[in-house]
Amino acid sequence: MPEYRKVFLFIAALAFAALGACSPFRPADRNLAEMDLPKSYSLYTENATAPDRWWESFGSDNLNALVKEALGENFDVRKAWARLKQANAAAVQAGADKYPTLSGNGDYSYKKQGSDDAGSSQTITETEKHTLGLTAGYEFDVWGRIEAKAKSGELNAFASREDLNAAAMTVAGEVANRWIEIQTQRRKKEILQKQLETNRTYLELLELRFRNSLATALDVFQQREQVARVKAQIPPIEARERTLLNELALLLGKPAGTLEIPTEELPGLPERPGAGIPSELLAKRPDIRAAGMRLTSSDWSVAEARANRLPSFTISGDAAYTGAQLATLFNGWALGLAASITGPIFDGGNRAAEVDKARAVVNERLEDYKSTVYTAFKEVEDAMINEKWQIEYIKAREDQLEAARNNFDEAGSRYLQALVDYLPVLSALLSVQELELSLAGDRSDLLLYRVALYRALGGSWTADLKDPYSADDNSNSQEDQE
Repeated sequence: MPEYRKVFLFIAALAFAALGACSPFRPADRNLAEMDLPKSYSLYTENATAPDRWWESFGSDNLNALVKEALGENFDVRKAWARLKQANAAAVQAGADKYPTLSGNGDYSYKKQGSDDAGSSQTITETEKHTLGLTAGYEFDVWGRIEAKAKSGELNAFASREDLNAAAMTVAGEVANRWIEIQTQRRKKEILQKQLETNRTYLELLELRFRNSLATALDVFQQREQVARVKAQIPPIEARERTLLNELALLLGKPAGTLEIPTEELPGLPERPGAGIPSELLAKRPDIRAAGMRLTSSDWSVAEARANRLPSFTISGDAAYTGAQLATLFNGWALGLAASITGPIFDGGNRAAEVDKARAVVNERLEDYKSTVYTAFKEVEDAMINEKWQIEYIKAREDQLEAARNNFDEAGSRYLQALVDYLPVLSALLSVQELELSLAGDRSDLLLYRVALYRALGGSWTADLKDPYSADDNSNSQEDQE
């Protein structure tokens, strides 16, 4: 090749590389912090933040161990890790075109041919050829298409990591919920067993009074019904406890029926966490971060689609050694260099439609991002409201229980004095026992609202999650090396 052609190709390559650095379709930066959120929450205004590993605030070593186990063994979390690996691999593939390609090739051919000479013996010709070479290629990213594709893939991988974080936060909350509900069912069972014992004692007293003509048969029948009513409430509690244990086992990645946990007293409500300001949710909630990354990724997909409508410039080269025998392989060589330009002339509107499609995806993901932000804000507000009014509700129910007990004491006293029949006593007893059982559920609901608030506020503790597949990957790598 003449020297001036080599110089021309070199200058052209530099020009294309310079053009590629321009990236004319690079999307404008989005300010995702510009959301029409209130300056503060309607209830809590403290600037302090919630504890990072919030479940530890309940003071249960068993709960802490369950959450730790679930974060490593839960199926949804492990699937999220697998999806993250897929996304990371896809990001590598998306950015592979930024680098030149280089491939090796080898070829061997053998040909044996015979011919008859006139009036003489046959002549046999053998031909053998060996080839060993390299082929390289590179596309100049003149319009930024390759960069846009790589950026989009990278952001999708980051979003996949945030999906993993969101899954982990969900699992931690679900484990805490199941643990609280299991302990609540056990507390309700204790209350019912005590109530059953109390009602049987009253039944024995009424039967004794009946034998002494101090009570009627109706009094005895009414109390027997009360005993049966309390006894009938225990089996559903037992069933609910078992199903909750099965749900918790599944969260831990275990078969149903294999999990047992110790009985513990429900903790008191931990100190109220500070919610900070609503805009902090944009950084603390992984689902919001994932939605923002996917929105930005779709912006880069638009840039890729626009750049794909323009011509592409590639350069390729190959070098090869040839020889009739292996010993003479490196005696002959060949070197080739080629440049090409490829661009659409008529494609039936395919590439233009791809741009329109990519822009529609941007619009969809923008609305998805806004919806995610407002949903997160609503979840925090709802949890705050539920907790605040649940506290008021429990106080009112406790006052109601105290009044019901006073009513029961007075009714019992008047009954023993033969001033009233047994029905007011039975009615007061029923009210007391229903309130005792109801309050156990009310206190449980208060803790569940606190868990919902912790989940809604997000956090950064997911940065410490360990990849459960890392050990398998290391062992596979060692096996591949061997």
